[in-house]
Amino acid sequence: MAGGVMITQVGGKDYPGRMTVFVVFACIIAASGGLIFGYDIGISGGVTSMDSFLLKFFPSVYHKEKEDMSTNQYCKFDSQLLTLFTSSLYLAGLVASFVASDITRVFGRKWSMFGGGVTFLIGAAINGAAKDVAMLIVGRILLGIGVGFANQSVPVYLSEMAPHRNRGTLNNCFQLMITIGIFCANFVNYRTSKIKGGLGWRVSLGLAGVPALIIALGSLFLPDTPNSLIERGKTEEAKQMLVKIRGTEDINDEYEDLVVASEDSKSIKHPWRNILQKKYRAPLTMAILIPFFQQLTGINVIMFYAPVLFKTIGFGDNASLVSATITGGINILATVVAIIAVDKVGRRILFLQGGAQMLICQLIVGSLIYKVFGTTGTGTISDTNAYLIVIFVCIYVAGFAWSWGPLGWLVPSEIFPLEIRSAGQSINVSVNMLFTFIIGQAFLTMLCHLKFGLFFFFAGWVIIMTTFIYFFLPETKNVPIEEMVLVWKQHWFWGKFINDDDIHVGRNHV
Repeated sequence: MAGGVMITQVGGKDYPGRMTVFVVFACIIAASGGLIFGYDIGISGGVTSMDSFLLKFFPSVYHKEKEDMSTNQYCKFDSQLLTLFTSSLYLAGLVASFVASDITRVFGRKWSMFGGGVTFLIGAAINGAAKDVAMLIVGRILLGIGVGFANQSVPVYLSEMAPHRNRGTLNNCFQLMITIGIFCANFVNYRTSKIKGGLGWRVSLGLAGVPALIIALGSLFLPDTPNSLIERGKTEEAKQMLVKIRGTEDINDEYEDLVVASEDSKSIKHPWRNILQKKYRAPLTMAILIPFFQQLTGINVIMFYAPVLFKTIGFGDNASLVSATITGGINILATVVAIIAVDKVGRRILFLQGGAQMLICQLIVGSLIYKVFGTTGTGTISDTNAYLIVIFVCIYVAGFAWSWGPLGWLVPSEIFPLEIRSAGQSINVSVNMLFTFIIGQAFLTMLCHLKFGLFFFFAGWVIIMTTFIYFFLPETKNVPIEEMVLVWKQHWFWGKFINDDDIHVGRNHV
């Protein structure tokens, strides 16, 4: 075992090196790409609850709300056009992620981030100046393209730059930035809702340009990852970068494994076709099911529509935005817990514990709403029940924020071999965007028809996804990203899909 390389208990190698200040700063700058995604998640629900916004762009919804004398607390704000405004971004992000895959692979990760930031900036400007629904939709599409590019490239960049022992910590900074973006958006909405003259929504939408500028300008100063440099034939630059980011001259073993991975990558001319091969069955399955399950936790129902949700269950306008801000703060704190714990306790423990916590909270919240509004949707919520709902929503958000929130981005970005990594991450992003769109578009209708049962619906999915993680996801902490095939080979189920001659890395050490 030359160079002090050791085999970990799960089959990967322990390369020399440490987490350098250079890597930390590079990863923080790259992770800021999560700000644009988070800001949009938070801002959309708040803006669509502002009377001035509804009156200008969706007057039918505004008048229906004001004229509706029904006391049904389940069937309000049910406008497909209004939800299309929010959800259109995700269809654009779905398509953009596939384009971003080729750009990320050919030109490097940083230029995908730059393109995403610039496109999001243009979309923010159009939305802030919107005069009609058409301008809103065009702006949303550009925002979606920006999100698609950023979400495709940032997690991969973080996983490649980070030392394998700290990959979870640094990659989870992406989710931390998403939560910070959500929190800032909720605070902005709370303040702009008080602006006289009905211009608050313009400020809220226009300020999306701030996080876009941060990632666009920051990406210009980012170094390329060694994996990307080798993939593009810049071997000497890759060696120098590896020395710089690992803080040691003893990088030969890691470099050699990266070269082997790159050679495999160059032999793949059609990654979209090759990703369907039997030996990639495990990571492909995870790239599809993890983002699928992530959306079916029900988190975007709470974060997207937090103001609408709290308003629907009886809170006033200001109280709903305050409540959304509180959940945003909990989201940030719990994500910090994930950053601290993920490389210590591992991915599986956080997935399983978070799933159990979310399940309990969903059952309690659903029961409380049933107690107040029953099946008719009529009733008056007491202060006690209102506070109980907020408390368990916060506990639910915490459970998500240290499990499915960060790990939904971390795990898919760290499990693919280099030759199909960009394609795999694009599938991860596109599935995420597709089901975010579907849930966003269907939520209000589902709430109207399923009523309190909507929480039990998502609770059922949490049971399914937690069971899936228990049986089918192996632990990936402390495993070098190019050695992940060894983890799949040792798994009781996935190992049968991988032949011995499919393993090219680490042969001299295993």
